[in-house]
Amino acid sequence: MSGRPKDPVLAFNFRLEIKGVFEAGFSEVSGLQAEIEVQEFREGGVNDSMLKFAGPVKFPSLVLKNGITDSTTLWAWYQDVMRGKFERKQLDVVLLDEAGEEKRRWKFKRAYPVKWNGPGLKATSSEVALESLELAHEGFAP
Repeated sequence: MSGRPKDPVLAFNFRLEIKGVFEAGFSEVSGLQAEIEVQEFREGGVNDSMLKFAGPVKFPSLVLKNGITDSTTLWAWYQDVMRGKFERKQLDVVLLDEAGEEKRRWKFKRAYPVKWNGPGLKATSSEVALESLELAHEGFAP
């Protein structure tokens, strides 16, 4: 083994792409998971166990926090959904390394925004204005 071992990828820098276009950067992402629901059935005459079958897959909402962007695309998309104009989009969450290079990509199908939190604004604070966005989706895309 030559050289120094590689450090693990740090999960501090994510970017959101919609239809291949960079829309925003985020420092925290949650909801990267899937869960298969287990359905249990009784078999007649068998009292000491239950049959277990794989049910539907559930996907929690994707939550992107501590984001900032100059683009108004995400806010306009959220406003459209509020008005009943549902446009579902495929989107990608991309994990970047310290150098800004792509290390991992998760693709989500038929996503749309369901919750938006604006930045906390305080004139006497020097904190960066950050926002968060929650997106419902129908699973991971190939």
